[in-house]
Amino acid sequence: MTVVATRTALGIALGALIAAAAVPGVARAAEDEVTFTRDIAPIFQRSCQACHRPGSIAPMSLMTYEESRPWARSIKDRVAARKMPPWFIDRTVGIQHFKDDRSLSDEEIAVISKWVDSGAPRGNPADLPPPVEFNDNLYEWTVADELGREPDLVVPIPEPFLVPGGSPNWWIELVSDTGLTEDRWVKALETKPSIEGFPVVHHASTSMFLPESPGERERFGEYALGKTADIHPDGTGRLMKARTQLLWNLHYSANPNGEDTYDRTSIALWFYPRGTVPQRHLSRQSVGSVTDLDLPPGESLVRTDGYTFLENNVRLSVFQPHLHNLGKRQCMEAIYRDGRVQTLSCADWDFGWHIAYNYADEAQPLLPKGTVLHIISWHDNSQGNRWAADPRNWVGWGNRSTDDMAFAHISWYELSDEEYQAELEARLAARRTDND
Repeated sequence: MTVVATRTALGIALGALIAAAAVPGVARAAEDEVTFTRDIAPIFQRSCQACHRPGSIAPMSLMTYEESRPWARSIKDRVAARKMPPWFIDRTVGIQHFKDDRSLSDEEIAVISKWVDSGAPRGNPADLPPPVEFNDNLYEWTVADELGREPDLVVPIPEPFLVPGGSPNWWIELVSDTGLTEDRWVKALETKPSIEGFPVVHHASTSMFLPESPGERERFGEYALGKTADIHPDGTGRLMKARTQLLWNLHYSANPNGEDTYDRTSIALWFYPRGTVPQRHLSRQSVGSVTDLDLPPGESLVRTDGYTFLENNVRLSVFQPHLHNLGKRQCMEAIYRDGRVQTLSCADWDFGWHIAYNYADEAQPLLPKGTVLHIISWHDNSQGNRWAADPRNWVGWGNRSTDDMAFAHISWYELSDEEYQAELEARLAARRTDND
């Protein structure tokens, strides 16, 4: 009797399951499940694993399910708040088209959240995509893969520099000879500390000059936390003349481990082929700088406004905010001669990531002469800012990380009136076509 009843119950249950499978929504239930192997691993490969892997800069690895599962809740919190991957452009205002945009889409964030909320299941191992192969050399130049070749020239600081353990902040200027015997046009550049020097290099910026004119310098490149390379848009470049020398401005801080540390920061250069002259000469500028910062103790939203007047028509290619530990947010807007005001970009600030936001070619702002670039910065000197050294103290402008700054690094090239009008008309025609 018991056996017959059990078989009957089993038959009813099986029939119910078959009937449910005939209903499309139920049949798709298993397919709709979000799993690590099928749905999450591809996202991690594209946007996370370059940093989140053994030996790299991130605090944990996300290469496998076993490594990722313990961090599931933290991952959801960070991506939902758009703290990771590091890409802090405000998606609700201004230009939204950039090169090398590492951010996650709303759909990808929803998939990660659903995976975590459903218990972070592994899924079928057969769904796992092939692993991505990374170069384990952390000193690899990031531009090399994109341009498909190693740098044409690497210029280090003259000698290894010793930063004694427990020392205060150091600011020092050094000069390196490039050794160039002919003029060359620079397509890309990247500045990096040596492997040993990473913990002690706060920033390293360079300017170009000729030996006979040491006072005539052109801002060139820089390294700061989280900054990668500068790849100039096609058809644009920076001219490095024969016999050029580089003036280094370096800021060192003591190794947090208290150890004596040697650094030999270098800059790598990729040139256009000999005989190739790009159509446009790109210029690197700092705009909207404010040096009379006034950040009262305990204030969480201190606004500062800086302005730069454009004497020429320009096409702008890069927006890179620059603030220090108390930085919270920065916006760049254009104030036109007719009184119109247009917000170009806004970005939240994280001192660990000095990101250069490269506009997509079709989205690069075209600004007529007479335009004023307005840089609006916000600082947080309150207890709510974990990077505030002591929110009971007033803070002003200065070179130390515990001081602060407010400006933006910008790259642009100038246009004649005729060139500006032609590019503006082409941009408007493309917009009309898109609308159609």
